[in-house]
Amino acid sequence: MRPPRGSQLLDFDVCRPYIVAMTKLLDEAVEAVRRLPSDDQDDIARAIMQLAGSDLAAPVVLSPEEREAIARSKAAAERGEFATDEQVRAVWAKHGL
Repeated sequence: MRPPRGSQLLDFDVCRPYIVAMTKLLDEAVEAVRRLPSDDQDDIARAIMQLAGSDLAAPVVLSPEEREAIARSKAAAERGEFATDEQVRAVWAKHGL
């Protein structure tokens, strides 16, 4: 059976009721967040989920050195520079893996 024309289907778990109405302030806050870059939206979503009692893990804050190391790794990968199997085995052996 098709829903009536112009109606909307909500995808939700029937065991957890979906509340359609928000307070006006929360609705305004969500609209303001929609205009932010996606990384900022994710940060705000994590904060809201933690405040609401979710067990979502907090994001790990990277140091400037860690960010630089990741940037170098991404650049090397873009150039197709990867460790050889022998290099990987040597690192594993060094750490007893």
